[in-house]
Amino acid sequence: MELKVINANGQPSASISASDELFGREYNEALVHQLVTAYQANARSANSKQKGRSEINKSTHKPWAQKGTGRARSGRASSPLWRGGGKIFPNSPDQNYTQKINRKMYRAGLASIFSQLVREGRLSVVEDMAVDAPKTKLLADKIKGMGFGAERVLIITDNLDENLYLSSRNLPNVLVLEAHQADPLSLVRFNKVLMTRNAVAKIEEVLV
Repeated sequence: MELKVINANGQPSASISASDELFGREYNEALVHQLVTAYQANARSANSKQKGRSEINKSTHKPWAQKGTGRARSGRASSPLWRGGGKIFPNSPDQNYTQKINRKMYRAGLASIFSQLVREGRLSVVEDMAVDAPKTKLLADKIKGMGFGAERVLIITDNLDENLYLSSRNLPNVLVLEAHQADPLSLVRFNKVLMTRNAVAKIEEVLV
């Protein structure tokens, strides 16, 4: 298939041939949902800790006699049924939230996302995204000149240029990634995706 290459004014100036397997695949919503969910789960850290009944600092004696009081029997004040007692299934810092995604599923999911971006007109290809100096204004003006000033923009390059990276750090709606760093969450979250010509070739080498 053909992908349009836009110039500095956001107008189509040329086209490049791209892989149908990567940019022309049918959209698989269930696979994309599983991919994004697994990506978020794998980034999650188990930092919550709750106390079980054995860790509660309360007396271990029976609050009252087993029989003769008319109350329900009770063993100790740290019971999970009581206020201030331990949790029945407490959270642990060593809890594992990771979800396994096969390599074939991961590649198919990314290809499905890229294909949907092309169909929705959210993916654009540019020759180069280099800036002359590490200045935020230079990159902001360049993106605005392409017609993407008010939208969240993901820039994918084949090689991360230092000037480009430094210029993007103060732009809250802009993220710059190398081709091998493209993740499903960022591709779904940003309104527009700008890829350099060389980044398209690099992603095809990895995913096709």
